[in-house]
Amino acid sequence: MAEETHEAAAVQGLIDRLRDSGRQAGKQEADRIVKQARSEAARILAEAKDEIAKQRQAASAEIEKEREAALASLRLAARDASLALKGEVMASFERHMKRLVGGVTRDPDLIKKLVLALAGQAGQGIKDRDAAILVPQDVFEGGSSEQKTARSRVRKMVLGLTSDMLREGITLSPADDVHGGARVQLKGEHLEIDFTDEAVSQLLLRHLMPRFRQILEGDEAESGDAQA
Repeated sequence: MAEETHEAAAVQGLIDRLRDSGRQAGKQEADRIVKQARSEAARILAEAKDEIAKQRQAASAEIEKEREAALASLRLAARDASLALKGEVMASFERHMKRLVGGVTRDPDLIKKLVLALAGQAGQGIKDRDAAILVPQDVFEGGSSEQKTARSRVRKMVLGLTSDMLREGITLSPADDVHGGARVQLKGEHLEIDFTDEAVSQLLLRHLMPRFRQILEGDEAESGDAQA
């Protein structure tokens, strides 16, 4: 009887030890799993934070890139607008200059003086070679009543030069491309003396345009401030 009690107690002790051992092992495993889970969670959180930081950095870089591109586009647009405006102002100046020169070079007295001057220049430079003095077509053609009256006066003044004032071999001829002033052409050759409205306009613009561009771009004001 006593022996059976002892064996039962031994068995119970073994069961208790196994239970305690199992509990300890389970607790250790649970602690390991919890520790591993916490470590994994910390790693995932760190990676997430790192990824968020990278995305923010990339987003900031992209925003800065787009901002620079927008500023570059604005600067380009402003430059193009400025160039277009300057071009239009200069073109307007050129048209205005041509209108002024055209009005002056269509004056009958000026045409008469030009024909005399060019005939004299042609006589000195060309000597015995034939030349044509080209004058505006309007001198020889009519239009409305008022235009015919004005052109008749011009025609008389200019055509009246063809007798004693022009040497033999120099003739007056109308030209479609001469709208003001006059031009001498050596017959059969490419030599000419050009004093038409277009030639005078180009000559004046060649000298005035650089100065006008300088003033338009503000260089004139800066130069004046520097001198002051």
